[in-house]
Amino acid sequence: MKHKNRLFSVLLGLLLVLALSLGACGTTPTEEEPVDVAPVQEEEAAPAEEEAAPAEEAAPAEEEAAPAEEEAAPAEEEAAPAEEAPAEEEAVADPNALPRNETLYFNGQQWGSVVGWNPYSNSNNNAMAIAQQDNARVTMFETPYLYNMLDGQVYPLLADGPFEWNDARTEITFSLNPAAHWNDGTPVTAEDVAYTWATHVKYNTPTGAGNIDYIENIVAVDDQTVLVQAKLNEEGAAVNPLIVEAYLSSNYVIQKAWTETLEARVGGDATALMADPAEDVAFSGPYYKYFADDSKVVMIRDDNYWGQDASMWGQLPVPKYLAHTIFKDNAAGTTALQAGEVDVSQQFNSNVQSLWLDDGLPISTYLPDAPYGIGASLPTAFYNLESHGLDQLAVRKAIAMAVDYPTIIANAMTNQSATFDQVPRSLMNPTPGEQALYDQAAVADLQWVGNDIEGAKALLDEAGIVDTDGDGWREFEGEKLSYVATCPNGWSDWQAAIEVVAAAGAEIGIEITTNYPEWAVYQTVVTKSDAPLPEGYDIFMMWSDGAGPTQPWGRIRKLLSSEFIGMASNWNGNWGQYSNPEADALIQAIPGETDPAALEEMYTELVNIYLSDIPSFTLMYRPQSFHTVNESVWTNFPYEGDGTNPPVPPLDLTDGWSIAGLYNLELVNP
Repeated sequence: MKHKNRLFSVLLGLLLVLALSLGACGTTPTEEEPVDVAPVQEEEAAPAEEEAAPAEEAAPAEEEAAPAEEEAAPAEEEAAPAEEAPAEEEAVADPNALPRNETLYFNGQQWGSVVGWNPYSNSNNNAMAIAQQDNARVTMFETPYLYNMLDGQVYPLLADGPFEWNDARTEITFSLNPAAHWNDGTPVTAEDVAYTWATHVKYNTPTGAGNIDYIENIVAVDDQTVLVQAKLNEEGAAVNPLIVEAYLSSNYVIQKAWTETLEARVGGDATALMADPAEDVAFSGPYYKYFADDSKVVMIRDDNYWGQDASMWGQLPVPKYLAHTIFKDNAAGTTALQAGEVDVSQQFNSNVQSLWLDDGLPISTYLPDAPYGIGASLPTAFYNLESHGLDQLAVRKAIAMAVDYPTIIANAMTNQSATFDQVPRSLMNPTPGEQALYDQAAVADLQWVGNDIEGAKALLDEAGIVDTDGDGWREFEGEKLSYVATCPNGWSDWQAAIEVVAAAGAEIGIEITTNYPEWAVYQTVVTKSDAPLPEGYDIFMMWSDGAGPTQPWGRIRKLLSSEFIGMASNWNGNWGQYSNPEADALIQAIPGETDPAALEEMYTELVNIYLSDIPSFTLMYRPQSFHTVNESVWTNFPYEGDGTNPPVPPLDLTDGWSIAGLYNLELVNP
């Protein structure tokens, strides 16, 4: 354990393991797991597919479309290799009573039922399997490279060795690991990589739409060699080398043979192709579907996984099963974590430090002290700029000024966030590398402290936005300023933050009520950017990019770029549909700029625009992923200073280089 009470915690853990092992025989591992548990969605299930994908990376999968009917039986048809575990053994493994010493339990990623297993789709709501993003989820499908947020490097997965740019930086070449193969035993080839790209382009998938302006083509030079050709500008330079490189660690390689089967099944129809649940999909990763319903998702290890080759991991991942119970909300998830029914928690656990300091449980976080995780993303309140009055800067700024941010951080985040005194608001995350990229003094006068009720009132009064009828609410152009602030139901940290926003409105004479739809509804509405947002979505919360190979440029693009307006399926950002040509020009220019001084000037101007126009405002800083672990059953999870090389990031052992953590786990009681 990383905390002071480690010895005591371990002793407690051993006792709990004994109890769990005795209870595992024929009983359900968690109270919340019964099939009749009603799912309530949240944030990390999606965000990509999470995973639906951002247009440029592929989208966060958490969020996906409304749950579709799901099979309750293990998917033997997913082509598990013949050499794998005996069929008879798998057939009798009850997903409600998995062997505890072979199962790693998660929470906080999957909210609601899985819709599909289709790596071309952004509507799977399949958080355990699909998230094409900066740190791609690689449990079932794999990318050529893995990004490591701790050192900023990429490491080969399906690839064999580093990629190389040509001298003109217009083409990237890389080779595939000859040991890599699909679950049906056929090799992963360069033609698979090339056909994956061609399919994205042909059917205008989110990945295709998001990369077509930056990648000209992907070509199979031979069976093992891939050539990625960048789209060139008028000067003959790559339009955006950042996105070209990021494609290699953000997007899956999909089997050509299976893709052709899919195309035949849907008759070449793009909508049908992306809507197909893909129960027969081929995969190259270490796990695949075993069971899924509205109470849990279980993946089982492919014991014929190619990564056990000495050229990659040299062994299989330690847990045989990855299981994610679908809890109704964070409170239920925390209860299960406390009981040792969850091993890896990717959800907000209120006052997480009390779990070891006060309760003496064998629970810990990546950092032993506040903020307990690596702050990398900026949960943001977006304004619907089409809502009456929210097209007025005075109204937007007044609301933002009045919000009590210290209360959000202390209460909603229970101090699992840096404060805005510690890290002034901008477009950058709190990491030292990003903070050094802009001139903080140049935008200091644009900062607001929060909880400035009198300042907000004065701003509105000066703009002539006052209460003319004496009912306590201000009007603009004769209409009362009345808004609905919203976020997904069950996301307790976000809901607490939204309540603080609503309270701020009341203090300054702007009526703000709250509403919390289920994630399946929320994500469908917010990500539809080809039409105005409906009533009830005046102020709404969404995430921003965390750490990744294109940051902070990628985050700024997704917060401010107008290119996403008009997208029918927008998992990227700018959900309030803000448009500023000056910001667009700067965003377009940055990827081709290499001079540090010029980059600082450009980033500073973008921060200036953001703090001046306030199309949205950050409410807190959030870890890239919440990463809280219970070491009652499993131990050797990543933590700061654990000595791993390369260091394993706290991304729940599923995303990017964090997958390496699955190979380091040990049982507390072997």
